[in-house]
Amino acid sequence: HSLGNHQKAINFLKKSLKISQQIYDRPGEAISLNVLGSTYNVLGDYQKAIDFLQKSLKISQQIGNRPGEAISLNVLGSTYNVLGNYQKAIDLHQQSLKISQQIGDRQGEANSLGNLGSAYYFPGNYQKAIDFLQKSLKISQQIGNRRGEATALRSLGIAYYSLGDHTKAIDFYQQSLEICQQISTRDGEACSLESLGSAFFYSGNFTTAETYLKLGIEIYESLRIGLEDKHKISIFETHSGIYRTLQQVLVAQNKTNEALEIAERRSAHALVELLKQDLSPQPDKQAPKYPSLEQIQQIAQQQDATLVTYSLVSSKKLYIWVISPTGKIEFRTVDLPQETSLKELVTNGQACILLDQCRNDTNQTIPTAGDWVKLKDDQFSEPWQVVDIQQNTLKLRLESWEKGTTIQRPITDVVEIVDAFNRQHLQQLHQLLIQPIADLLPKDENDRIIFIPHEQLFLVPFPALQDEDGKYLIEKHTILTAQSIEVLSLTHKKRQQLPDSVQGALVVGNPTMPIVRTSAGKTPEQLSNLPHAETEAVEIAQLLNTQPLTGKNATKAAIVPKLPQARIIHLATHGLLDDFKGLGTPGAIALAPSGTGEVNDGLLTAGELFEMKLNAELVVLSACKTGQGEITSDGVIGLSRSLIAAGVPSIIVSLWSVPDAPTADLMTRFYQHLDKNNNKAEALRQAMLDTMKEHPNPKDWAAFTLIGEP
Repeated sequence: HSLGNHQKAINFLKKSLKISQQIYDRPGEAISLNVLGSTYNVLGDYQKAIDFLQKSLKISQQIGNRPGEAISLNVLGSTYNVLGNYQKAIDLHQQSLKISQQIGDRQGEANSLGNLGSAYYFPGNYQKAIDFLQKSLKISQQIGNRRGEATALRSLGIAYYSLGDHTKAIDFYQQSLEICQQISTRDGEACSLESLGSAFFYSGNFTTAETYLKLGIEIYESLRIGLEDKHKISIFETHSGIYRTLQQVLVAQNKTNEALEIAERRSAHALVELLKQDLSPQPDKQAPKYPSLEQIQQIAQQQDATLVTYSLVSSKKLYIWVISPTGKIEFRTVDLPQETSLKELVTNGQACILLDQCRNDTNQTIPTAGDWVKLKDDQFSEPWQVVDIQQNTLKLRLESWEKGTTIQRPITDVVEIVDAFNRQHLQQLHQLLIQPIADLLPKDENDRIIFIPHEQLFLVPFPALQDEDGKYLIEKHTILTAQSIEVLSLTHKKRQQLPDSVQGALVVGNPTMPIVRTSAGKTPEQLSNLPHAETEAVEIAQLLNTQPLTGKNATKAAIVPKLPQARIIHLATHGLLDDFKGLGTPGAIALAPSGTGEVNDGLLTAGELFEMKLNAELVVLSACKTGQGEITSDGVIGLSRSLIAAGVPSIIVSLWSVPDAPTADLMTRFYQHLDKNNNKAEALRQAMLDTMKEHPNPKDWAAFTLIGEP
């Protein structure tokens, strides 16, 4: 574990834990649980870490193992510190410190003091942090704990850097790096290299910064080799900042093309490795190879599309690269507004175009936070903005009021959701994401643009972004998205490998809905019926020359065996976002229960899809929020990623709860257009334009996005 081979450590510790439990070795059980918790903490799997550490703590307290109790309290404190719960972290570290001092455990005392320093640092109490860290450093040096010494030195460097003493900070980082290299602590070495790189970047020494950051990335990437998929993602999340800093360092030196390579290197890395394993039966134990600039240009040519890569390098700065089908690369940088975060803009952009009515038929006026509404007996000509909704009570404000001033009204007082104000968020997003590159985009509306978003930009409704003339982006361009440029290339290869023998279609609509409990303690509820989804399935099945599975026939038991045998899979049912099995992959598709009587019987989870090997060239999830999930540097962790990992090159998912009737129209039109030209991207665009004529509100047509192959 200390050498960085985390997966081996986990496998060994689980065996050790099992043996300890079998022979009732309680101290051994506590130790295994403790080290497992520490390992998951390093991997960024914090909930799992907390579970193991709490079990270890309980056993240590029961058997009176004071050193074990102190260690568990200390690591638990570190975990809560990373999660931002600083007061809880401080309380746990102080308990640990007290025990270590009582039993004369000097190393435990040093560790607790160091962690207390970190817990005080993050809320900005730098001087108090330095006091604790210096005490920790002194003890570590006295007892010869080199690892503890390196950690304290690095943490002191961070604290002094925050106080503006860059020279002192760099000196501490250098000392920490030297010790880590001497004792072969790979993760500590990478952390010190990253800290040095950042310090030299902000000091304006870009060449030195680049050297340190590249060395740090190489080590971080070597630590991911052999990990399970979810741990590759979680450990990467803890290290993602180094890729942002290196991109900024390269751009500062006008190396914008090399910065693109780094942006691509941080995108969907774990998914890329999964797809490569699937395409090549020989597993590669070496560090993964990343696409060069020439390969990125070749992929744009192969796709015959304009690729647009976004990278959020800080809260103030967005980088955009545009790669044309000829291979020409252009770079633009965008200063982000400071009064509103991009995340808020994306959330508001969605909130302003949808009512939260997950594929149902009601026309009830149900506002969501961010909507602008009119009230009955209104005394004002301007609309009200919905700030918050709690138990059918709205918190409202007028734009002309001072910030923070609100009133409360019952939700039943809303008579209209105003559209005119809604467009501001979509126009703001257009201004930030499209306007800076508008001159580089193709003029022909049939030429494809493939957006490679980053983090919250995966939730941007690109088709609905609006220019200053009120034109939606989908009216001017044919649009797709992808997790990364390399994923595009790999899904293209995957499509070429699909067996010709698989040609049929599987169409599912409005299954008899399962009874679902989304989380512990919640009352199980049956999901609502979707009559238009059934009509949709019948019409689409007719177009695809197959029989639809609907109602009680659409059971999970009936559908799962058919999935690998279908060339096209269309699922018109509810999609859910929750992580039902607690395995770290949120999302599920509602199918008819098989009659076991169990809660959640009938749910096909993202985790189950992830394990499948599918032969479909297209999967359409005509359901609510199927494109959402947990947002990471690997893209959106949920249903869409699971399907790509299962071998599907093209997927259509929705970004929000879609109204039932317009969706049925849009989907039927999509397959009619697909039948004519066999181009999924063009077919989806035409279906959106057709639907827009009858249902002009973007909530009715803009939710769907095509991921992957056109």
